[in-house]
Amino acid sequence: MNVKIERLNSTFVKEISQIIYEEVKDEAIKFVTITDCDITSDLSFAKVYFTVLDDTKRESTLNALNKASSFIRGELSQRIDIRHTPELKFVFDTSIEYGKKIEDLIEKINDEDNE
Repeated sequence: MNVKIERLNSTFVKEISQIIYEEVKDEAIKFVTITDCDITSDLSFAKVYFTVLDDTKRESTLNALNKASSFIRGELSQRIDIRHTPELKFVFDTSIEYGKKIEDLIEKINDEDNE
């Protein structure tokens, strides 16, 4: 992957987290964690991955984030010096869930071996 894109990805994660924490007024998205960002090479789109502590709020948080995306994009354009700020699409990050599932499976196998 392009070094510039990788650097932008990590900058976006940091800045979006900060914008959500400091600027966004919607309480529904205050307790969201931005885990990753994947910007296309032409800088037109950015998939922003997030998780929430309360799994029951996954859908409502996704909707609230997508509603706030134009505001967040505007803030990003002021903070990051690039010619074109990508359009943001928020996606729930399932990798943590997947990791937990794998961990549980390994634990189960180890328990069976010990019996």
